[in-house]
Amino acid sequence: MQSIQANGYSIHFNESGYEAIHQILIDTNYSSIFILVDENTNEFCLPKLLSQLATEIRIEIIEIEAGEGMKNISTCSEVWSILSDLGADRKSVLINLGGGVITDLGGFIASTFKRGIEFINMPTTLLGMVDAAIGGKNGVDLGTLKNQIGVISIPKIVIIDTNFLESLPQIQMRSGLAEMLKHGLIYDKNYWNNFLNLNTLNFDDLDNLIYRSVEIKNEIVLQDPTENGIRKALNFGHTLGHAIESHLLETPTPLLHGEAVAIGMILESYISKEQNRLSEVEFKEIKNTLLAIFGKHSFSENDVQSIIRLLIHDKKNEYGKVQFALIKNIGTIILNQDASNDLIIRSFNDYKS
Repeated sequence: MQSIQANGYSIHFNESGYEAIHQILIDTNYSSIFILVDENTNEFCLPKLLSQLATEIRIEIIEIEAGEGMKNISTCSEVWSILSDLGADRKSVLINLGGGVITDLGGFIASTFKRGIEFINMPTTLLGMVDAAIGGKNGVDLGTLKNQIGVISIPKIVIIDTNFLESLPQIQMRSGLAEMLKHGLIYDKNYWNNFLNLNTLNFDDLDNLIYRSVEIKNEIVLQDPTENGIRKALNFGHTLGHAIESHLLETPTPLLHGEAVAIGMILESYISKEQNRLSEVEFKEIKNTLLAIFGKHSFSENDVQSIIRLLIHDKKNEYGKVQFALIKNIGTIILNQDASNDLIIRSFNDYKS
């Protein structure tokens, strides 16, 4: 697959990625290499990466626990201390080998350690490949509030090796699929149509779909790197999705990011329909497709009220108003839209019906 040129860095696929990192290690005089992993990527992904790093540069492995609960300042502080204790300096590089938590967290750690060291993202989950590792957003959660602390800072390169997906649990694959579906809904109806019959897809199709998803996100980010305009389109489904994810994070029934975003896309599609932007036919297509893949989650009235209260913390809000990215048809986005609490409640009622 041909490499994709992003805003100041390149995205490489499969074997060409290892060729690219090998060349970087030759061309760049790094003092040391640090690899951030969790217990899963340490077992299933690190051996392949280490076998590809033909270098005399000192390599150190830093392992953290897996899961969204680790994406906080406390974990950053621990990793900063480990980097310092192991002699990391301004000429060190951090390789983030993992899913969205590792790339978000690792990019933030690298961008702030000694006022910034270089980092390389190697996403190992579908969500990481098509979304989290692309675009330069790095950060951590503030308690249960998603991605409240962070910076926009680009990696040296991104390497996407889809072979890592062979060890990924099905539930994680499904979570990543939500972001791919979102890319079709906001940008490319033909791309969305690929997912209307998942039973016909094979692994070769998945490689091509991942590539197109990365292209879509990159094309949007290139137009608006700092999210002042069109990049807000990528938040479709995330305004309510993040609030749902935050609300359920410390309950017995937490949802993965993509699962919460899938619900958010159904709810925000309903809002789009009720505001006379999205047709009834396309709304039903979106709702039925997403429910067929992700099933339905149960929400009580108290859940809905709590989720609505969390909306005020959404990063897109301006002047105290909740801002939605909605769709006016499949493949076309409309930004900076309001929605009343009553309409949001009705969207949940429709979802539950």
